Amino acid sequence: MAKNIWRLKQYINSLKSKKKKVIFIDEVAWFDTTKSVFLPALDNFWNSFCTKRNDIVLIICGSAASWIINKVINDKGGLHNRVTRTIQLMPFTLAETEEYIIKILGCKLEQKDIVTLYMCLGGVPFYFKDIKPGESTTQILNKLCFKKNAPLRKEYANLYPALFTHYERHEQIVAALAKNNKGLTRHQLAQKTKITSGGGLTKVLEELIQCGFVTQTFPYGKIKTDSLYRLIDEFSIFHHKFIPKNNEILNWAVVENSQSFKIWCGFAFETVCMKHIKLIKNALGIAGVVSNEYSWVTKASPYTNAAQIDLLIDRGDNCINICEIKFYDEPFLLQKKEADNLKNKKAAFKYTAKTRKNIFITLVTPYGYIKNSYALEVIANGLELPILFKK
Repeated sequence: MAKNIWRLKQYINSLKSKKKKVIFIDEVAWFDTTKSVFLPALDNFWNSFCTKRNDIVLIICGSAASWIINKVINDKGGLHNRVTRTIQLMPFTLAETEEYIIKILGCKLEQKDIVTLYMCLGGVPFYFKDIKPGESTTQILNKLCFKKNAPLRKEYANLYPALFTHYERHEQIVAALAKNNKGLTRHQLAQKTKITSGGGLTKVLEELIQCGFVTQTFPYGKIKTDSLYRLIDEFSIFHHKFIPKNNEILNWAVVENSQSFKIWCGFAFETVCMKHIKLIKNALGIAGVVSNEYSWVTKASPYTNAAQIDLLIDRGDNCINICEIKFYDEPFLLQKKEADNLKNKKAAFKYTAKTRKNIFITLVTPYGYIKNSYALEVIANGLELPILFKK
């Protein structure tokens, strides 16, 4: 390694141009084998050579997320505080996914179909590359995940080992969170996984959050220790819920018509909306208003019924939006029972939170809602699917 670094220095010194010299090292973690002494060599190369010049740009990247996080970004040694910029490559948004599917792959799918695929596979373009024009979402998911030798059938088994060192603990946490749609507290995670803080729970959670698999949310009015960790990686959730762990071959057309899938779609659509919260705020006309987003739940009391709010936007302009998120194949029809439930949520929150802010109920559905007497009485704002596809 030292000889290679010496050759690189010699080559750079031989260049007469004063323009920037860009050194690009891809999949950097794989250079760091036991006997390679790569990391000390990189440390020495940067600190003893590159920092004495103003014409070198060193770019390192890789898919082994934990190596990048621990050995470079959070390094306590020679590379400490040496990072100028970080670029975290995140999954596509719905708008980017739509553009990729329609313009690059040439497939003509409706926005609801794209959302369905997104809820199952997330926004990773690699997962969509085998889609062919003329295929329905049922055919696509059957082909990608459920047929024998389907390309994504064993993807999950390779996903976390490729990203993290000691990936078993990451998989334990992900598996525990996949069974709890609303998330778990740190204490609950420790109980379910048997991973203690001393056993690396903090480090594993931080890595999962930094890589976009998990998010930490803070219930309204609760202290930091009550924060919830929620799995937001769509493919991981879909895998644990529907993809068989053995060689069983499922017919996805049967599964997607089951009641369990319809219930799951409601939770999955919530996750999609949370990821596109900026677009929801923009549609409400509050893009420039400072806000915090929470979940909220309360038990029954002598004064209120039990209630749960999926998404609550606490705004800096003395208003709060209670977002009710529904995933339906047609315009949502609000019946008396559902209207009473929404009234109870609003009353329970107002009483329990002791707030004097204006509270509006916002309904987010693919195709809007029917403006009957119940809806006109309860719903202040209705948002439809196209707002989630804005760029």
